[in-house]
Amino acid sequence: MSTSIYVGNLPYSLTEDSLKEIFSPYGSVLSTRIITDKMTGKSKGFGFVEMSSNEEAEAAIKELDNGEIEGRNIRVNLAKPKEDKPRGGGGRNNMRRNDGKSFGGRSNFKR
Repeated sequence: MSTSIYVGNLPYSLTEDSLKEIFSPYGSVLSTRIITDKMTGKSKGFGFVEMSSNEEAEAAIKELDNGEIEGRNIRVNLAKPKEDKPRGGGGRNNMRRNDGKSFGGRSNFKR
């Protein structure tokens, strides 16, 4: 079973291919992903590496946690599963259009 690893404090210039090269001596790297800002496309300085087994992931964590890449001490640990967050939305109670004619409970048109 594959294991996902969180990698933090990455240099902003690091590529996913470079991240794969760093982790590949510890086992089979199934995927790498550096998280980027949706607006700018620039790295947020963290990412995830998926290793093919828990043993490989543990070996990589042991060797790489607090290691240095381009002058930055990286943090490497098991990724925590993403928690399901309750979906809100719609703002206040009566604030969404439901019939195309009102917003906030008031008519948009004066007749």
